[in-house]
Amino acid sequence: MTLFRPQPSSRFPAARRAWPAIIGIAAAVLALPANAAELLNASYDVARSLYQDLNPAFVAEWSKSHKGETLQIDQSHGGSSKQARAVIDGLEADVVSMNNPLDIDAVAKAGLLPADWQSRLPNHSSPSWSAILFIVRKGNPKGIHDWDDLIKPGVQVIVPNPKTSGNGRYSYLAAWQYARSKANGSDDAALAFEKKLFGNVPVLDTGGRGATTTFAQRGLGDVLLTFENEVGLIRSEFGADQFEVVVPSLTVRADNPIARVDKLAAKKGNTELAQAYLQFHYTPAAQEIFAHNGLRPIDEKVLKAHAAEFPALKLFDVDQAFGGWTKAQAEHFADGGSFDRVIAGVQH
Repeated sequence: MTLFRPQPSSRFPAARRAWPAIIGIAAAVLALPANAAELLNASYDVARSLYQDLNPAFVAEWSKSHKGETLQIDQSHGGSSKQARAVIDGLEADVVSMNNPLDIDAVAKAGLLPADWQSRLPNHSSPSWSAILFIVRKGNPKGIHDWDDLIKPGVQVIVPNPKTSGNGRYSYLAAWQYARSKANGSDDAALAFEKKLFGNVPVLDTGGRGATTTFAQRGLGDVLLTFENEVGLIRSEFGADQFEVVVPSLTVRADNPIARVDKLAAKKGNTELAQAYLQFHYTPAAQEIFAHNGLRPIDEKVLKAHAAEFPALKLFDVDQAFGGWTKAQAEHFADGGSFDRVIAGVQH
């Protein structure tokens, strides 16, 4: 059977952006046996290793009650906001798993799932969470210990673009909150701090995995701002003796929400499958997989069993410090927001 690959018209840029992911998934579909079920999870950039472990565990569980059925779970990964955009533009994901609720809200606003999606699963539909930490090179040659060290002359900071990456947004908001907490709540001081920080950023990758590659593989930068769960992956992939972890004095809690894309799952006859897949994320087996992959499980029993693996953190959350993601997006990351002003003020 020949796969027809039509060329999207330049008059439809949204469709053009979605085509690479759509074609890749289509090729996988053609290889499936006739009695197979297939589910597509559109996920954020640094969740690749997590789902390499979690998906086979779910397939094994599903097969117990669906004898004779072959199940394939496909993954699409990228910057969280780019993934949301791809789903809106035509990537037929049954579920989305992101690193912040704002991106799933965008999919909901496109009419693909209900606006109250957070109420459908425990912990506001977030089965795990992480936090922004610093990764430095062995020996910490630039002496980086806290946020103030990131704005020193000669320090290169690697962080993904807050416009396209949840990782980048969390890092930006963590820096903002740290700066204004040191300046009696002054947003002007926070804006000035961000300008100095991003003045030390040599490149803005679109997603967290790209930023990791820039730092660990290309060797660019003195410090990487990334999610805690990326630490273990970097050590295993690029050498445990090459990097050190720095826990800043203040960081942000980053919940990892999941949701069924109702309209697309129903279209493909996958509503039951998608719901079962999401509910599996909350089982003890899946919570163990989260912990194994450096994500903090919400199951307190599982978290307690892995307490030695997760350092104590001084945390804030986006609702508490910024009035929620909708407000934070409008004030900081929308066109004309504070991030645009930061970039406009950066002199390289």
